[in-house]
Amino acid sequence: MSEIKALLFDVFGTVVDWRTSLIDNFTAWGKEKGINGDWVGLVDAWRGAYMPSMDEVRKHPERGFVILDDLQRQSIEPLAARLGITGLTSADFDYLTRGWHSLHPWPDSVAGLTRLKTKFIIGPLSNGNVALLTNMAKFAGLPWDIVLSAEIFEHYKPDREAYLGAAKILGLTPGEVMLVAAHNNDLAAAHNFGLKTAFVPRPTEYGPLQNRDFGPEGSWDYVVKDFNDLADKLGC
Repeated sequence: MSEIKALLFDVFGTVVDWRTSLIDNFTAWGKEKGINGDWVGLVDAWRGAYMPSMDEVRKHPERGFVILDDLQRQSIEPLAARLGITGLTSADFDYLTRGWHSLHPWPDSVAGLTRLKTKFIIGPLSNGNVALLTNMAKFAGLPWDIVLSAEIFEHYKPDREAYLGAAKILGLTPGEVMLVAAHNNDLAAAHNFGLKTAFVPRPTEYGPLQNRDFGPEGSWDYVVKDFNDLADKLGC
């Protein structure tokens, strides 16, 4: 694997614990505001709307690209209404949407990334928009060299343009780039377009709703316990 020059990371679930972060944030915020709500149900339903909302953009390119922040903002109001969470203002929904900008990393993320950065270019390859990923990195202390987003390529993963565009913007061949992810479907797409792959399990990502990605489901180049294990295997 000596040809690898850059490691790109899926972010939501792989680098950061979105579910616990959002539930804790919204629970504390709701208590402070005196708003009772099923915050666990809202977070899970919101994540459930994540891929369908992006798929709509992917299926209808003629409508133009819509960044993830805007998709999340469009999804949240009907989800809250469905769960009986009432009394929220437009500013409240904006606050909830910006919750995705301040997600906490998994315990190994920052230390592991810092080690990997000593040898490789590192950055996200995420469906999150640039502002979201930049704010998240600032909040969580993620030591990226570069922020690569679906917004740059105007294509959400698993479109080929996202993976190949990332390699191109780095001036690298696909084989010189490795995607690190906790999601087998993301790795499968990266592999199909010529990128190297590394699987890291995050078996608590979805809490009790987790029903997949407990282990590797493909012949990935690396299967590791966490980012520090990946750093060990890559000699960092």
